[in-house]
Amino acid sequence: MDLVPSEVNIMGIYWPPLLIVVTLAAIAMVVTIRLLNRHRLSRYFIFPEVVMLSLIFLYTSIIGTFIIPI
Repeated sequence: MDLVPSEVNIMGIYWPPLLIVVTLAAIAMVVTIRLLNRHRLSRYFIFPEVVMLSLIFLYTSIIGTFIIPI
């Protein structure tokens, strides 16, 4: 039996797991960026857009590996 879901049922709508993982990663990225801005650590980044993209990739990998397998 395969334990990896092919679709996730939320309120009667079937969602692909990758969409849910990327959405959670984007939310985690926004929270991280706000914390970095609040503590004035984002001023040390040369390209903040690249940092945001890297955080999304990092969070997608972590959430996709440990929370919702994709």
